Amino acid sequence: MATQLATPGAAETGLLTYQELHDRLRAVGGARYHHRHPFHLRMHKGELTRGQLQAWALNRYYYQSRIPIKDALLLAKSDDPAFRRTWRKRILDHDGDTDGYGGVEKWIQLAEATGLERNYVISGKGLLPGVIFAVDAYLALVRDSSLLVAVASSLTELFSRDLISLRMDQMRIHYPYLIPGLAYFQGRLTQAPEDAAFALDYVSTHAKTRAEQEQVIRALERKCEILWAQLDAIDYAYVQPGNIPPGCFVPQTDAG
Repeated sequence: MATQLATPGAAETGLLTYQELHDRLRAVGGARYHHRHPFHLRMHKGELTRGQLQAWALNRYYYQSRIPIKDALLLAKSDDPAFRRTWRKRILDHDGDTDGYGGVEKWIQLAEATGLERNYVISGKGLLPGVIFAVDAYLALVRDSSLLVAVASSLTELFSRDLISLRMDQMRIHYPYLIPGLAYFQGRLTQAPEDAAFALDYVSTHAKTRAEQEQVIRALERKCEILWAQLDAIDYAYVQPGNIPPGCFVPQTDAG
């Protein structure tokens, strides 16, 4: 049975309007989305070394590789063919429909641009435990929650386009060796807004009670926490204080 996110303090005082719900969701993004994380701020200022970018690309690959699995779990919750036809696009976007050339493959190419070996990235070796735990928590959230909550957890895509645009611009300036690997971000500039619009419409329509609306908001908060936790693990291991756990990836160079 699907579990529901707890909504402490949520009172059945009447439905939020369409605009009020959207405002609450956007406020979550403004306050909690990982565009504010110190690791991303350093990245956009050009302050990360090649080794630190390698660690980021490697660990983020685990998240990217699990997105189509997350979407498959979500699809299995729906008995609506129209919903499934729309949502399955996400799996094709990441897995690709010819020889796997989708977002996951494009992320591997980004990791290669940092100097990592393709087979090492795919192997899953060297990943930080904190990143694995955070990503697996996202899979568990989708697997164990209602369809409404699972869809709501994807709403970080509402905020990703601006972050992606900034990231691409700053990478071209500060890390030109990454330019051959930026195809993933280019694709997401159009995919993410389309996906977010569908998910936002879905939760706005299917959250029938104030309690369900609060569950939607909490799901987005939870997803933001998961994204933040991934960067916390990377920042702690490779930036400050630089405490790399045993068995995890060790950069071979600190050059910029």
